[in-house]
Formats: sequence, C-alpha cells, structure tokens
Amino acid sequence: MTDTSLAALQHMPKDNLISRMGIEIVSITAPQAIGTMPVEGNTQPYGLLHGGASAVLAETLGSLAAMAHAGEGRMAVGVDLNITHHRSVREGLVTGTATALHLGRTTASYAISLADQDNHIIATARLTCVLKTHS
Repeated sequence: MTDTSLAALQHMPKDNLISRMGIEIVSITAPQAIGTMPVEGNTQPYGLLHGGASAVLAETLGSLAAMAHAGEGRMAVGVDLNITHHRSVREGLVTGTATALHLGRTTASYAISLADQDNHIIATARLTCVLKTHS
C-alpha cells in the first residue's frame, strides 16, 4: 500500500462502512487496488450477495486507488459509479480488483472487476473520482 492510502485508512474511525462490510484491503497503489469481502453478512433476502454490497466493494477499491493517485493533501471523491451484475454468489469470499483507466490531474477513473472464489467474474463496475485539495 502507498503511504498516503495507508495513512488515510489508519485515520478512519474504527466503525466505518469498510469494517461493517468485512472488507479487507490487500493492496493499494494508484494503478491498482485489491480487496476482499465476505458474502456472509452482505446478502439480500434470497441469500445472494446484495448488489449494493458489490457496489460498496467496487467504490471502496476505486476510491482508495484514486486517493493514492491524488497524493498528500488531496482527496478523491466518487462522482460516478455504475455496476453490472453478471452472476450470483451465495457463499465465500469476493475479490475485487480496481484497475486505472485514467489518472489525470483532476479526475481518476477505474474499471473494477469482482470475482468469486472460483475466479468467475460476478460483477464489473466503473468509477470516476474527482481529485481535489483536502479541506
């Protein structure tokens, strides 16, 4: 992980959405962020992984990578997220990988793929973040 992203994670309150969802960050760099999330506890009434939970994982990874790109004294704020769900999953761990599409001065965009434990793609997303001075 980059120092900037690691510092941002360490300064987050312990009770935040990332911890509530059980998301574990594997690595963060500006070009790529990887993390996991359990299906258990993040399901909809039919026992399938909730689409909103997939969106949370996707936006978390893209935003953390954008934070690493933004650098010290700047922040990344998500302004557009779209996600397509391709396959359902009932158990196990989901792994997300956010890969940079554009790393600009004022915006950063990422393609995020989410895969189940058998490496089947369950969802794909795209996130654009605005990069601005941290206030």
